[in-house]
Amino acid sequence: MTTTTPLPRAAPSATVAAGAGTVRVACYLRISTDEEHQPFSLGAQETRLAAFVASQPGWEQVKTYTDQFSGAYAERPALTDALRDARLGRYDILLVYRVDRFARSLKVLVGLLEELEAVGVAFRSATEPIDTSTPTGRMLVQLLGVFAEFERATIIDRVVAGMERKAARGGWPGGTVPYGLRLDDDHHLAIEPSEFPIVERIFTRYGTERAGALTIATELNNDGHRTRTGRRFSAKVVLGILRNRGYLGEISFRDVRHQPDEALIDPVLFDKAQTLLAERGESYDRRFTDKHPDYLLTGLIRCGHCHRNYVGAAARGKGHRYRYYTCWTRQRYGKDACTGERIRADVLEQAVFTALLAIYADPKLLERAIAAKTRDTANVAKLHHDELAATEAQLRKTEAAIERYMHAFEAGTITEDMFGTRVRDLGHKARALQARHTDLIEAVEEADLTPPTAADIEALRQELQDEIESGTDPRKKAIAHAFVKDLVVEERDTIRPSFYVRGGLPPDLGTQLPDTPAGNGETPSDERGFRAMTPTVGAEGLEPPTTAL
Repeated sequence: MTTTTPLPRAAPSATVAAGAGTVRVACYLRISTDEEHQPFSLGAQETRLAAFVASQPGWEQVKTYTDQFSGAYAERPALTDALRDARLGRYDILLVYRVDRFARSLKVLVGLLEELEAVGVAFRSATEPIDTSTPTGRMLVQLLGVFAEFERATIIDRVVAGMERKAARGGWPGGTVPYGLRLDDDHHLAIEPSEFPIVERIFTRYGTERAGALTIATELNNDGHRTRTGRRFSAKVVLGILRNRGYLGEISFRDVRHQPDEALIDPVLFDKAQTLLAERGESYDRRFTDKHPDYLLTGLIRCGHCHRNYVGAAARGKGHRYRYYTCWTRQRYGKDACTGERIRADVLEQAVFTALLAIYADPKLLERAIAAKTRDTANVAKLHHDELAATEAQLRKTEAAIERYMHAFEAGTITEDMFGTRVRDLGHKARALQARHTDLIEAVEEADLTPPTAADIEALRQELQDEIESGTDPRKKAIAHAFVKDLVVEERDTIRPSFYVRGGLPPDLGTQLPDTPAGNGETPSDERGFRAMTPTVGAEGLEPPTTAL
């Protein structure tokens, strides 16, 4: 799509002259953490912005957007909604209490202001004299953004320095206190009597009696013990306890360890556990250096029993290493938590790629793709029609306002200063709306509405087959993530796959294509409108050999 860059627009005047119409105002509120400790709570911001809107002649508050996210980033749910509504022309001014409530990064602030300007929406602060219609005002808003970013960086430095000093004195710097421990009045680690016996049991069973982490977790669960959050113990939780040097009383912050005067657990028992962790390859060193084989379907397989994802795992049998996909719940908590069975990875991957190629050899595929394309085209056309209608309505309203100002000036009912400022602002807005209108028309004209032919489908099938037969594992994984929606494991020999039927290979096989919701409860569609299909594909022969279990 050809993009037309609109001219920068000026912010509308805070005062609307008689007959000029109502200015629609949207308020944006933001805090970054819990509201209790914020200098400007959401409630306080909302109250003051409502009062500010009421004090401005001709202003009407039409929408309020609220976020509880960091201002250093533009990816915020309510802000995304605000920008979408700005593009649809649902308000004229976006009002904030302070600039740092809008953004705490200069780069983010400038980008957001440019996006608002491009669609003809002004930006105002209720507590700062910002007028983006002048060079001085634009400079001021950027200076405020610099100070907001500086303030954020200063706060971070002070917090980190305070945590470093606290850790050096043996105090807990922050974060979750390890299971079995608590903080005393001086914020030092101390034993929690109700939990610490379980910690000692874990170290004894593992370090002295050489029991496995999963065995220990199963024993604790069977005895009715649960973690601090009320969940079942898992092998991962047990290993996390065994690896944690906090049980020696050590405080670690930013890779600096501060040694305690007295250990909380027997150091000899702790060292025995660390030695066994290293022997079994379960220590932190091995955890981050071991190389595991690539699992092509990671993140695509779901358990039909507990609905959690399957994860990659490995086992040995008769001198061979077998790759598996196994249910996350069963892997973590044992077969009592979920009965989902594990599947041989190589056999499953081959079956999935075979089924994918079979989909593209289906003689009815073209007919189904054309039908899906027709539905998607209608949906896209409706979206474009709605935005075009909104843009045209705003453009008519703006042009009518300009005419009213012209008549008022000719009749002598407004001054030259008022006329010049307001008409200039309205002219900027009209040009921005016209540019957006042109973009939408071009998008409709340049949209690819041609359905694929049988030759297109066959060419893609051949490309897929070549990649599957001779491509590298990263390329095969990219294909899997681009063409497989999900795989539901109901039983070991019953797997239900869903595929995306696309118009071509991804331009970059290292990047997964995003899903585009259809908006009607059906499976998602890709850029060319082909819907995901769910064929009945058996998974015969997926049972792993007995020697690998």
